[in-house]
Amino acid sequence: MRNTELLDEIARLESENAALRGVLRPEDTLPVPPVAGAYKIARTHHRSWSWTLLATVLMVIGAVLAPVATVASWAKVQLTSTDSFVTTYSPLAKDPRVQVFVADKTMEVIQDNVDIPALTSEVFDGIIELGTGPGATSALQALKGPAAQGVVSLVRSSVGSFVESDAFAQVWQESLRLSHSQLIATLQNDPQAAIAIGSDGSVGIQLSPIIERVKAVLLERGLSFASQIPSVDRTITVAQNTSLPTLQLFYGLALAAGAWLPWIAILFLAAGVAVARRRALALVWAAVALALAMVVVVAGIAIGRLIFIGSVSPSLIPAGVARTVFDTVTTAMTGTGVAVLVLAIVVAIVTWCAGPFTVSRNLRGFATAGATWVREAAERHGITTGRTGEWIYAQRALIRAAIAVISAAIVLFTRPLTTGLIAWTLLIAILAIVVVELVQRPVRTEAVPSEAIEGDAPTVPAS
Repeated sequence: MRNTELLDEIARLESENAALRGVLRPEDTLPVPPVAGAYKIARTHHRSWSWTLLATVLMVIGAVLAPVATVASWAKVQLTSTDSFVTTYSPLAKDPRVQVFVADKTMEVIQDNVDIPALTSEVFDGIIELGTGPGATSALQALKGPAAQGVVSLVRSSVGSFVESDAFAQVWQESLRLSHSQLIATLQNDPQAAIAIGSDGSVGIQLSPIIERVKAVLLERGLSFASQIPSVDRTITVAQNTSLPTLQLFYGLALAAGAWLPWIAILFLAAGVAVARRRALALVWAAVALALAMVVVVAGIAIGRLIFIGSVSPSLIPAGVARTVFDTVTTAMTGTGVAVLVLAIVVAIVTWCAGPFTVSRNLRGFATAGATWVREAAERHGITTGRTGEWIYAQRALIRAAIAVISAAIVLFTRPLTTGLIAWTLLIAILAIVVVELVQRPVRTEAVPSEAIEGDAPTVPAS
């Protein structure tokens, strides 16, 4: 009797299923487990292609803003931090090419303002007027030229020694720190700074503080004529490019936007991911777009380096000095671009590994199986995390989220952003996740005996 009732119930359910299949298409239904004896049918809601288009537009805008945001962020750090500014520009004083260039220009200023041959000649004429014989007079007249050359050589040696000394580096560093207007001068033409840009695009370094120290050194060595060296307000031109005033204006705008433009770019990228139909895939593409934007930044700096050096006239500054100046100015910006490039690649890889892709799922399954094997091997040897491991297993999603949030906060709010910071943050985050995976202890559920399942299963006699 019981078997007959079961057969009737199965036939009734099959009839209902057939009726439902006639009303609904298979793609409109999803299997839902029974709740309180009732069957539910869920209808899926797919987003239209317009959401994909909107996501693409938002991510493209974010990627386009990323290079400008990188420059603006770098400018903000350089112009608001005295220590960062001094650290960036003080090494120029130790560069041999810069030292030779500054020494040559300093000698030009001294010789333009002090007629060393005339001063030497006056000294010899004074001796002759005291009364010398014809032979002595001829000898003294012959010594005027070598003596003048000797004084010039002594002055040049003194200037060279000073420029190569730690005192010159200290003067350079003090000038940077006291004014903190050096880079601002490059953008705003501060007349008191050591670096300035003229309206015609000329870039120069002021010699007045260097001349004053050289004058003091010469006086200490007994060369009294150095007192005749006047205070000069001269700037030596290191490059000239008519596009520099335009870059100056652009850079000023980038500086003004440095505080908020990076966040705007991140917001557009995040919004594009949020409205996408497949968010994991969208995040991968957003990271790829950001990486490409940083490639543009680094490549742009490299191209700008070639243009800058090519625009320098050899009569104004040697190409080696121009190369050194440009590299000094752009090193921090290049470092930021490379760091963000590495970050974008890391985000793309991590998102792909954690995404709902077939290969990704297989890799995660392999890693989970490996962790399970390690835990079971440890437990067989009496090593277990007990209740703590069970709690970690229950809170594993929250712990993983906390690791991700902390890692993201470190990258977002630490400045300057460096490749080393990103690498260490990623390494520590991976180690933390591995530790959580190993120490968690899944709660074991008692298996239902197969005999009980087989005993409850209805038996249908063969016809």
